Amino acid sequence: MQYFPAALQELADQFARLPGIGGKTAQRLAFHVLSLPQQEAQAFADAILQAKREVHTCPCCQNLTDLELCPICSDDTRDSGIICVVADPKDVIAMERSREFRGHYHVLHGVISPLNHVTQDDIKIRELLRRVGSGEVREVIMATNPDTEGEATAMYISRLLRPMGVKVTRLAYGVPVGSQLEYADEVTLSRALEGRQIM
Repeated sequence: MQYFPAALQELADQFARLPGIGGKTAQRLAFHVLSLPQQEAQAFADAILQAKREVHTCPCCQNLTDLELCPICSDDTRDSGIICVVADPKDVIAMERSREFRGHYHVLHGVISPLNHVTQDDIKIRELLRRVGSGEVREVIMATNPDTEGEATAMYISRLLRPMGVKVTRLAYGVPVGSQLEYADEVTLSRALEGRQIM
């Protein structure tokens, strides 16, 4: 028995396809969109279509942009000799919030994950090698997540970069600010010790 009109069910099904959205949340979102005034619903739909139409990857760093080059790549006050490699565009936003990094980025759009059928050919490694091969890059900072796939991707890329004579570094990981040592796991403490600094 069908409880909802077919169009409403289709809308809920589309929301359910989004990452992190379960069936109940998808239904709530569908009902919310249905309750919007026509003008707001149209603006919502237009925003989706406009983003799909105008947003593309930067030909240099592979980050998302609606310009010819993204604002970071076109900023000549930044150090183009240092590239921070991240898995996703949202990682660029996280790094930029720190206001500490003044180099450029390279977005892989994923990590190597054999279980999810993602190989090195499915992410933007070739583009990174081309950038480093230009000879301008002094250092590549691997800033993928410290999980199995992130570590494997970082190791794979560092092996490819080693013969190019570029310095390859990894973000230091350890105990987060504001946390307590008794709650940190062994791997986190081990990384914190490895990344310790002189005071």
